[in-house]
Amino acid sequence: MNRVLIIGGSGFIGNAIYKELAPFYNVHATYLTDNSVFEKNKHYHQFDMELEMVHGLLNDLKPNFIISALRGNVNGQVHLHDQLISWVKKHNDSRVIFLSSANVFDRFSNFPSYEYDKTFSESIYGRFKIKIENNLLRMAANKFVICRIPMIFGAASPRVQELHKQIKSQEAIEVFPNVVLNATYIDKLVQQIHYIINRRRRGIFHLGSKDLVHHSELIEDICTLISPEEAKFKQVFDSNEDRQLSVLPKDNMLPKHLQLTIDEVVQSCFV
Repeated sequence: MNRVLIIGGSGFIGNAIYKELAPFYNVHATYLTDNSVFEKNKHYHQFDMELEMVHGLLNDLKPNFIISALRGNVNGQVHLHDQLISWVKKHNDSRVIFLSSANVFDRFSNFPSYEYDKTFSESIYGRFKIKIENNLLRMAANKFVICRIPMIFGAASPRVQELHKQIKSQEAIEVFPNVVLNATYIDKLVQQIHYIINRRRRGIFHLGSKDLVHHSELIEDICTLISPEEAKFKQVFDSNEDRQLSVLPKDNMLPKHLQLTIDEVVQSCFV
């Protein structure tokens, strides 16, 4: 049975991946802060990337797949991934699945971005994701998978929970009428990652919807669906023309049942 280690398994994405994969693989995950739920689960391991080296955990578990779903200090993440790369290079049947972001293209504004387009970012977040991606790309093709992910929604997602709070408190919700993007939802995302592991796919994947929408339209549609109360919106124009922040799949297409649309993203937000 394949062994999977999720670095950052206590977060929203990491924990959802754990629940999806645990019935099928020998899955382990890391958590940072004290939590009785994770402490009782023998497959969860406390790990602090800023205080510990990850090699000990890797040598104990010998995972075939290391899923990087970690958040936190940028320099700490870069250093951690250098350790992961070093370990994977020395172990034949192992690879890293890195959860990257649409922000690696946030400097481009005129067109959607595809898997093998050149990355270019003006944000700190996007640049550090690019740095890790570039380090992975120096490895053999069978040693890594890069999953670029747009905004993630779903009824239990932090974004939708925040929308609920803002609507209830009548706080104005910022929307960007000139930002064009695609999106995903957590249930479909973890299914896509499961498929990539099961079929041992390699390369770069864009795990978002196949259609695009303006940010303002997406958020307004979600708010209308999730609450009978009328939401207040604050329109933010950060450019005079439409600006793209979309990552579309073209070269590495997934099967039709794993593809998704913006309408599915909106519907996923309703309990």
